[in-house]
Parts: sequence; structure tokens; C-alpha cells
Amino acid sequence: MNWPVILSISKTHLLSRLKQSSIAALGVTFGIGTFITLVSFMTGLNHLLDNLILDRTPHVHLYNEIKPSEQQPVELLEKFAEGINIVHSVKPRQNQERIHNALPILEHLRKDARVRGVTPQVRAQVFYVAGSIKLNGIINGVDVMEEVRLFNLGDYIVSGEPQDLARNDNGILLGAGIAKKMSLDIGDKVQITTASGDLFQLKVVGLYQSGLAEIDNVQSYTNLKTAQRILGEGNSYITDVNLKLHDLEEAEPMSRELSKQYNLTAIDIKTANAQFETGTSIRNIITYAVSITLLIVAGFGIYNILNMMIYEKMNDIAILKATGFSGRDVKMIFISQAMLIGVVGGVIGLIFGYLISVLIDHTPFETEALPTIKTFPVNFNPVYYLIGIGFAVASTFFAGYLPARRAERIDPVEIIRGQ
Repeated sequence: MNWPVILSISKTHLLSRLKQSSIAALGVTFGIGTFITLVSFMTGLNHLLDNLILDRTPHVHLYNEIKPSEQQPVELLEKFAEGINIVHSVKPRQNQERIHNALPILEHLRKDARVRGVTPQVRAQVFYVAGSIKLNGIINGVDVMEEVRLFNLGDYIVSGEPQDLARNDNGILLGAGIAKKMSLDIGDKVQITTASGDLFQLKVVGLYQSGLAEIDNVQSYTNLKTAQRILGEGNSYITDVNLKLHDLEEAEPMSRELSKQYNLTAIDIKTANAQFETGTSIRNIITYAVSITLLIVAGFGIYNILNMMIYEKMNDIAILKATGFSGRDVKMIFISQAMLIGVVGGVIGLIFGYLISVLIDHTPFETEALPTIKTFPVNFNPVYYLIGIGFAVASTFFAGYLPARRAERIDPVEIIRGQ
């Protein structure tokens, strides 16, 4: 098979019907370009939403849950053991919120090869005092630099630096919603009071905004020791332990293991965000379904154009076969035409999709809910470009194959006799 001759004939056919060839190539171009733009933007948006929730969520969360006793005293009596015991208004068992032996647990977890990082936390229920007004709130005592490393806390600090809190044992990283309600800014003092009535004054060293109003209106951060001092507790007082793992898939089995080992409640990230993950999966399915549909539509356009081209090239096909070209040669001529349309249109489509994606990536997108986001999110994953050009070549091949098979079977004698 003489490929230079076949490609030369294919090129001549395409250039002789330049308008039709251009329309077929444009169909591929816009199909691939739209695919790249849509999948890059939608996956970028999904990645942003995932990070908004999952970056701030530990892979495994350990805490001491307050709940009713599973076994009531009446069930311990032998004479009632075989009976049906109904107990109303069961009160929670006497239990502290603190994690017993928290420091040895932290030390053990840090040595676990599966664990990337561990952060202790002290959660304190407080009131923010503004004159005679008391606003309900929660203060999280943390190791702020570990929170920055493991949970990207620094991305949500809109004013100030995390180091300012790390250096100040009397500082507070105030929620943006609270700061707005109380007209507070960096350098101001805020008074807080505990449920027991103890009053403390802290200096605002930064403002924190998660993008979720329900959190920003109540939640603030202090150093671990500051939170322990507010509650009047010692250095061993820890209410929560948050883990980040090297492999997310190990979160669920490890949560069961730790819950049994330490007799604590352990929640893995998939359980905590089950509904959110379902929404992400559905959005991804819709994105890929729409994108692939666009490519299939472009393939049908190429099929129709090549089919019409064969009708118009009946005389050329007869002459080619009469001069010694086999049916297989004729088939390869039309398949190569389809492939040329697919490659040229696909490459231009990749460039077009990339340029539109860059334009979207530089489009301003500012909202109070997402203070750290300045432009629309776009995912420039090279895999999408490989999928795009691969689908362009594959779809144009199959779009050209059926018309090419028809051209292969044409009898030149019948065409010449008809002339």
C-alpha cells in the first residue's frame, strides 16, 4: 500500500471541497473545545468545593461522646434479667468531655506509620461579650502551625498571620462573622465568658473566614494552652484528636480500630461527609455525560459530510479503481480523510479549549463566602487533553469507516456504464 499516494489523494479531495472539510473540522474543533472547557471548569469547581469541606475535615476524628449507658441498672438484677424492661427518660451517664490519657494516645498515634499528622484540640463553649449583649460561640484551642500544615488553616485567615497567634498566648483568631457583629478588628480586645461565669479578655490577632456563615458566626481559634486556661484545666486536658492519614482509604478501618482500642467515638471522613461525596459523584457523572455527548454529535457531523462526499466522488472512485487501485486502497483514502479531519480539528479544539479555560481562570470571582478565591477555579489536568484528542481521532475514525466501506464495494463498471 502506497501511503504517500493515498495521503496525497486524500489531501486533494479535502481541498477540493474545502468548505465541507472546514465545516467537518469545525464540528470536531467546537466539540473538543467545549469538552475541554466544560470538564476543566466543572472539575475545578468540584475540586474547590471538595477542598472547602474536606481540607478542614480530619480523616479520623476522636472524641468522647456523651450518651446514655447502653446497660441500665435494672438489667443487672437477676430477677428482671428475663423480663422486658422499659426505662423512660434515660439520662446520659456521668462522663467527662475530656479524652482520658490523651497525651499517651497522641504519642502513640504520632508513631503510627499510617498517620501523616495528629493535632490535639480543646473545644470550649463560651459567650462573646459586647456590653450587655452575649453572643454564643465556640473557641477551639489548637496547635495553630500544625493546623496550617495539615488542614490549610492559613488559606482561611483573611487578616493577620497564623504565626501571630502562635506567638501570643493571650491572642484569638476571631471568626469573621463575630468580628463584623461586634465591630472588631486586629489589635482590638474581645471579652469572653465561660458557662461558669469566668471572664477573660483576649487580643484579636487575626480574622478567620471559612465561607460557611454558620461557622464564622460562632467559631474562633486560640492556642491550646489558652483554651485550657479558659476552662481552668491542666495541660493534659484534650477534648478532640484529629488525624490526617497518608492514605484516605485507611480512614474507615482505622476509625473502627481506634474506637475499639481506646473506647472512644471515632468518625472517619467518609462517614462525616457521605452526602457531600454523593453530590460530587453526581456532578462528575453529569459533566462527563454532557462532554461525551458533544463529542458524539461532532462524530455524526463528520459521518454525514463524508457520506455526502462519497456520493459526489463516485466518478473519482470509479477512475481510481479502473486505474489499478484496490477496494482496500479506496477505503483507506476515505478513512485517512476522516482521520485528517479529526487530527486537525482536534488539535485546534485543544488550543481553543485551553485558551477559553485560561480566560475563565483569569476572570475575577470574588465573594464574601470564599474570601481566598479571587478567580474562577479551572483544572488544567493534562489527562483531559489526552482524552479529548484520543476521542477526536477515535470518533472520526468510526465516522469515516462506514462510508469508506461503502466506497470499497462500489463497482466501477456500473458507474462508468451509467455515464
